[in-house]
Amino acid sequence: MGEEVAMAWYQKDRAETERLLESSSKGLSKKEAAKRLCEYGPNALVEAEKKSALRIFLEQFADLMVLILIVAALVSAFTGDVESMLVIVSVLVLNAVLGTIQHVKAEKSLESLKALSSPRAKVIRGGVKMEIDSAQLVPGDMVSYEAGDMVVADGRILENFSLQVNESSLTGESANVDKSDAVIKEELALADRINMVYSGSLVTYGRANVMVTATGMETEIGKIAGLMNDTKEKKTPLQATLDDFSGKLAAAIMVISILVFGLCMWRGMALMNSLLFAVALAVAAIPEALSSIVTIVQAMGTQKMAKEQAIIKNLAAVESLGCVSVICSDKTGTLTQNKMTVQEIYVGDRICRDRELDVSKQLHRYLLYAAVLANDSAIVDGEGIGDPTEYSLLSMYRNIQGLDLDGDKLALSDHLLRSMAARLEEIPFDSDRKLMSSKHLIHGRQTVFTKGAVDVLLDRCVFIRLEDGIYPMTEEIRGKILAQNEAFSAQGLRVLAFAYKESEEKLSRENERDFIFLGLISQMDPPREESMEAVARAKAAGIRTVMITGDHKVTATAIARAIGIFAEEDEARTGQELDALSDAELDMEIERISVYARVSPENKIRIVDAWQRKGKIVSMTGDGVNDAPALKKADIGVAMGITGTEVSKDAASMILADDNFATIIKAVANGRTVYNNIRNAVLYLLSGNLSAIIAVLYTSLLALPIPFAAVQLLFINLVTDSLPALAIGMEPSDPDVLRRKPRDPKQGILTRDFVRLLIGQGGLIAVCVIAAYWLGLTGSSAENAAAASTMAFATLTLARLLHGFNCRSRHSLLQIGFAGNWYSLGAFVLGFTLVLMVLFLAPVMRLFSVVALSQNQYLEILGLALLPTLLIQLVKLIRDRRE
Repeated sequence: MGEEVAMAWYQKDRAETERLLESSSKGLSKKEAAKRLCEYGPNALVEAEKKSALRIFLEQFADLMVLILIVAALVSAFTGDVESMLVIVSVLVLNAVLGTIQHVKAEKSLESLKALSSPRAKVIRGGVKMEIDSAQLVPGDMVSYEAGDMVVADGRILENFSLQVNESSLTGESANVDKSDAVIKEELALADRINMVYSGSLVTYGRANVMVTATGMETEIGKIAGLMNDTKEKKTPLQATLDDFSGKLAAAIMVISILVFGLCMWRGMALMNSLLFAVALAVAAIPEALSSIVTIVQAMGTQKMAKEQAIIKNLAAVESLGCVSVICSDKTGTLTQNKMTVQEIYVGDRICRDRELDVSKQLHRYLLYAAVLANDSAIVDGEGIGDPTEYSLLSMYRNIQGLDLDGDKLALSDHLLRSMAARLEEIPFDSDRKLMSSKHLIHGRQTVFTKGAVDVLLDRCVFIRLEDGIYPMTEEIRGKILAQNEAFSAQGLRVLAFAYKESEEKLSRENERDFIFLGLISQMDPPREESMEAVARAKAAGIRTVMITGDHKVTATAIARAIGIFAEEDEARTGQELDALSDAELDMEIERISVYARVSPENKIRIVDAWQRKGKIVSMTGDGVNDAPALKKADIGVAMGITGTEVSKDAASMILADDNFATIIKAVANGRTVYNNIRNAVLYLLSGNLSAIIAVLYTSLLALPIPFAAVQLLFINLVTDSLPALAIGMEPSDPDVLRRKPRDPKQGILTRDFVRLLIGQGGLIAVCVIAAYWLGLTGSSAENAAAASTMAFATLTLARLLHGFNCRSRHSLLQIGFAGNWYSLGAFVLGFTLVLMVLFLAPVMRLFSVVALSQNQYLEILGLALLPTLLIQLVKLIRDRRE
C-alpha cells in the first residue's frame, strides 16, 4: 500500500482501488483495521498546540494590578520590610495557582464534551456492518453513507445509489453535488471529482458504499486544518455581559482607589504605603475571578447534563436552556420508546398476526419480500442498525422464519434473501415523498418493491393483490383500506403500506407509480413511561409541549392524548392544513395547536417562526437531514443521539444520547440551575466586595486610621473570593426550579431586585465591619488603631465566609440544609481555619499586621460576623413560610 498511489484516487477504477488499498467490498478484518490504526493514527485533525500549565500560570501575572503589586513587593524588600514582601509574593503565587487550576479544569471539561459529541461511522468490517467512532477509521475501510450522515474521511465511491453531498465546507458551493461511482480519466479540480467524497461534507440524499482513501491530516480538510486552528473559542453571551460589567466596575473601583490614594497621602501616609493600600483595595474589590467562575460553573453544568444523557455542544446553549418556553418534540423515540414491534397485518382483505403469514402463499411472500428488500436496516449481534421502523420488519421476518437473532438457522434468512435478490436500483426514502423504492430480480423478473405512508402510496396503486389473484383498485377497496388505516391509527399504531410492480424501466421518481397494493403492517411504539411525568413537569415549569411528527394525524393525536400533550380544547393540524394557513392565521391559532402530523421540513420552520414571533424561546427536536434547517432556526436545536443523523447533530445545540423527551426537561432544569448558581456566585462576590469598599470609604472620608492593611486585603481576596464562589456554583437544583416560569432572556443578571439584594446584603456586612472597627478603636489599649484594623479584618473575612451559605439559594438553610453542597462547607472550613491561623499564630500574625485581642473582642467579632447571616436567614425563613 503506498508507492503506486501517485495518481489521484478518482482516476482509478474499483479493482485498482481495492488492490492498492488491499481491501474489498467486505472491508478490512478487525485485526487489519487495528494494525492500520497504529500505522496511520486516529482519524482526527491535529488541533492547535494547547497552552502549557506553566504558560497559563505565568499569564496570571500579566495584569496591571498584579504588576503594581510586584513592584510594591520589590520596594518593600529594598526598604527592609521583608515580611510584607513575602506576604505579597505568597498571595500573588497562590492566586496564580488557583487561576491556573480553574483554567485547566474548564478546558478539560470542554474537551470531554467535544469528545462526547464526535460523529459515528457505519463501517463494513469482515463483511459485517457495524457502527464505530469516526476516529477509528483507517484507509481501506468500507464505509456506508446515507442521507443525514457526515462524511468523516476522504474516500472513493465504489457503489452509488443516487448519492447527493453538500461540500460547501470545502468548496464554498452551497448546491448539492450529484455523485457517481464511474472512473474519471481527465485531471479535474476537487469540486468536479464526483466519484469522491471528502471529510467534513454532508450527505443530503441517497446512499453509497465508499472506500476510505485518506484519514486525519491527510484528508483535504486536514490540509487546511491550520486555518481552523487559528479560530478562538467565543465567549458566551453571559460571559460577554459580565466582562462588560466587570470592565465598568473596574473603572469605578480605580476611581475610588485613586481617591483613597489621595486621601492617604493627604493624611501623611508614606507614598509607597499609600500606593500599596490603594492597589490592594482595587485587587480586593474587583471580582477578577468572575469570568473564569462563569466558565467553570457552565462547564461543570454541562458535564452533569452529559451524565444525564444531554450533551451540550456549546456553553451558550446552557444559558438559553433556562429560558425555553416551548418544546416542539418529535414523537417517535423521543416521547415513545422507539422499540417498534409489528402488531397487526392487513393483507388479502383480512387482519392477521405475523405468525399467521404463510410464505407458501405468493401474496404473503411478496409482502415479506417488500418488508425485507425495501429496507436499509440490519440486525447484528441482536442489535438493530438503522431506523427502528425498518429493523422491526426484519425482526418480524425472523420471527416468522423461526430464526435466531443473527438470522442464520434457516436457509432463506434475510441475509441470504438480500444476496439472492440484490438491489439493482433504488430511490431512497425522503420526507417529501414519504416513500422508498428498490428494484430486484425476483423469479427472473425485474421487480420494484415500495413502502411508505398509506395515503401517499395508495394514490399510486392501480391494482390490489388478493390471495386468488390481482384485481383493479376500486374506490370501494381504496375506502376500505383507508378505513382500516384509520382504525389502526386510532389505536396509536404506526402504519406502513407495501406495494410492488414488475418493470424493466429505469427506476425514477416519475415512474414511481402504477403499483400493485400488497398490504398494511401496523407497528406499536408505546409511550415512554417517563414521558407523561416529563410533560407534566414541563407544564408546571411554564413550558408548552407540542408534538410534531410525520405520522398519521389520528395516531399522533392518540399518543399525544395518552401522554398529556393534547387536551380537549386543543387542536391538531396536518402539514397540508398548515400550508393553507397564512402567517397571520397561524399566529392566531398557534397557541391552540398541540399536534402537527404529516409535516414537511418547511412546516417545522414555520412553526418555530410563529412561536418566536410570540416572543417564545423555542426548543425543536429532530433526527433527519431535513430537520437540520429547523434545528438551526430554533433557539435550542435538539438532535437524537441514537437515531439522529450526523447532519442533524451538526445543526443542533444539544444531543440527546438516549433520545428521551424526559432528558430535555432534566436539561432545562439543569440550565436554570446553572444560571441561578452563576447569579448567586455574582451576588456573593459583588456584595462582599461592596462591603470592603464601603468600610474603606467610610474611614477615609472621616479621616480615621485605615481599617485594613494592604496584606489583609490581599488575604481577604484570596480566601473569600474564588473557592466560596465556586462552591456556590456547585449547588444542586432547587426543588422548585421547575415550578417557576421561564426567565426572560432579555433580562440581564443585574435586575432591580438583584441590585437591591446586592446593596442590602453588602451594606449589612459593611455596617457590622464598621461596628467592629469602632469597638476596637474605642478600647482602652494603646494600640487602638491596630486593634480596630484586626477586628474589622476578622469580621469582614468571617462574615464573607458565612455569607457564602446565604448565597447558595433563595431558600433558608433550614430548608436546603448543609449536606446538599459539601463544596460550600469545605470552602468555609478551609477559610475559617486560615483566619484562625492569622489571628492566633504569632509568626502569621506579624505577617498580616494583626494584634492579639481580648476574649470579649473575639466574641464581638464572632457575633458581628454572624449577625448578617442570621438576619438574612431570618428574612428567607419568613418568606419560605409565606410561600
